[in-house]
Amino acid sequence: MITIYLAEDQSMLNSALTQLLELEDDLHVVGSSGDGQTAWNELQQLQPQIAILDIEMPGLSGLDVADQIQNSDLTTKVIILTTFAQKAYFERAVQAQVAGYLLKDSPSDDLIAAIRKVMSGQTLYAPELVVNMLSADQNPLTTRELAVLRAANQGLSTKAIAGELFLSAGTVRNYLSAIFSKLGVHNRLEAIRVAKNNKWLS
Repeated sequence: MITIYLAEDQSMLNSALTQLLELEDDLHVVGSSGDGQTAWNELQQLQPQIAILDIEMPGLSGLDVADQIQNSDLTTKVIILTTFAQKAYFERAVQAQVAGYLLKDSPSDDLIAAIRKVMSGQTLYAPELVVNMLSADQNPLTTRELAVLRAANQGLSTKAIAGELFLSAGTVRNYLSAIFSKLGVHNRLEAIRVAKNNKWLS
């Protein structure tokens, strides 16, 4: 069972999302709130696996809460769910290493799928955000993801990359999935092309 906490200041949306997620056999909402400070206090107590956070809330913003989680001992993974496709927000979310950044006008099935993918170790950013907002000085990839992509650029197989970086093949596959999700691509060649165009591999 995947435990989830919701922080959304629109009470009707909060209630609707809770009901939607509770319809899934493997999802359980353990708490919710309408402001960031309450969310942060309750997250420390409840320690859910996933926190779904709106950005603009009273008290602390969703990004403030994401920063707090990143700098704490919590293992909670953060999914930002917002109406705001603003570059500054997205950049800060990447810096806070949020596991997902989705827009509220996305289909509800996308959110449910995102929760399960994030729990499997993937990172998911709305493709339109990636395409419109990334540039050479906003590399969303972690140091390890870049190492995996550089090895892939050498034409190495998943097994060979694992051997070179002292990782398991499954871990390499997870890193590749995260890279594809962050860059809004579907395979290694597309990921390498995006990285080269932005000079991230140099």
